[in-house]
Amino acid sequence: MLRTFDIVLIGVMTAMASVTYTIKHRAELKLEEVHRLESEIKLEKDTIELLKADWALVVQPNRLERLVNTYSSELKLQPTLSTAIVQPSELPMLRSQLPPEVVADAKDDTKAGNAKVGGTKTSGSKVAAAAAAKSGDSTDAEIRKAIADVASAPAPHPAAKQPSLAKRKKQDVDNIATGSVNE
Repeated sequence: MLRTFDIVLIGVMTAMASVTYTIKHRAELKLEEVHRLESEIKLEKDTIELLKADWALVVQPNRLERLVNTYSSELKLQPTLSTAIVQPSELPMLRSQLPPEVVADAKDDTKAGNAKVGGTKTSGSKVAAAAAAKSGDSTDAEIRKAIADVASAPAPHPAAKQPSLAKRKKQDVDNIATGSVNE
């Protein structure tokens, strides 16, 4: 009986040793992976710092002015007028922000001079443009079609009252006199 118990204990010890070795091996692999990831992170941080330094050199005002003077005949650049700069709040609404169009009944469309052609609603000017195109007067037809397209497009409406230029807040301006980049 003592021998059977000794053999069982030896088997348990061997199993525990193999489990311990497996756990140690997995921990070493994870440690190697952590070191590899840390070195990749350091490389990426160094690359970012190098790119920031390169960007600071590229956007130096003196360099840009020299390039503009050198290539002015090719680029034909002109100074931006102060009236050409607007704030995002002064821009018109996007089409996706417009309220959906209200579709009227077919009876109302025929009374207003619109007709249904081929299952789609068309205005009288579009019908006239199509007829003019068939008769060979393509310039007039193109002009009428363009006018009809512009007239049928919804006009953008601003959501809120736009602030006047005098009431606008002055935005923060980066100080780039030294050409350095701050985070």
